Amino acid sequence: MLLAAAGALVLTPDALLLRLSGMSGLQMVGWRGLCMGSLFVLAWLVTRKPGDMARLFTGAGLTIVLCQFFNAVSFASGIAAAPVSAVLMAVATGPVWSALLARAFFGERTSAATWITIAAVLTGIAIAVLQPDALTATGSLIGVSFGLGVAVALALNFVILRHNPDLPLLLAIGIGALLAGGFGWAMTGPERMFDGQLWAILITGLVILPTSFFAMSQASRMTAAANVSLLLLLETVLGPVWVWLGVGEVPGPRLVFGGAIVVTALALYLLYLRRRTR
Repeated sequence: MLLAAAGALVLTPDALLLRLSGMSGLQMVGWRGLCMGSLFVLAWLVTRKPGDMARLFTGAGLTIVLCQFFNAVSFASGIAAAPVSAVLMAVATGPVWSALLARAFFGERTSAATWITIAAVLTGIAIAVLQPDALTATGSLIGVSFGLGVAVALALNFVILRHNPDLPLLLAIGIGALLAGGFGWAMTGPERMFDGQLWAILITGLVILPTSFFAMSQASRMTAAANVSLLLLLETVLGPVWVWLGVGEVPGPRLVFGGAIVVTALALYLLYLRRRTR
């Protein structure tokens, strides 16, 4: 849990740096994927074990690769298209998806508390994004759609790693990130990849993403995937604060109210899980 919390805290200024970069969504995907993927693959080359390639080309290994690809593309695209608060609140549904996916793939029981949490979280998101002032309806829906994509991809990533401890984590995530980076470069074009503030995107790609994703992915092997996803609430709460302090993007009142419902519901869900475990 401490390892997951550390990874989530490192991730909190990520959205601010994406804003400061001034880059398009796919441009950010290109740089972040290239930097993070290269570091992870290099780290795997140093620490690789016999049979890693064979384990990668299994259903579980390829699923991790795809999860990383969709997570990378969806998050940067969402931040570029919509206010940070809307995207991060949708990402906050990750714990619920973790519980549901664990049930679907590994038979873990989904309790009544999980369904209640789903209803509360979806209510909070609806209140937050269906507002006439700070966001347009289209921007809200786009941000939530990308955020939900990130939440599902991360949840599936944590669930698969939890139940397949022998998977080569560095290699699978590294290849997924490189594929996303290549996609971003191809769609943007090399001539436009150097537009914007390169220093900001390099910090996210070389420091924030590798550190946070390795910590949280490693933590998912030692605690329930829902617990790791729940600690991502730190980014939901602190990410918009960093953006507000850095670029003055103030969350509207409905975003604050809806976000409070999301965070409260998931915090209560965490307390329930802790009591049940004890």
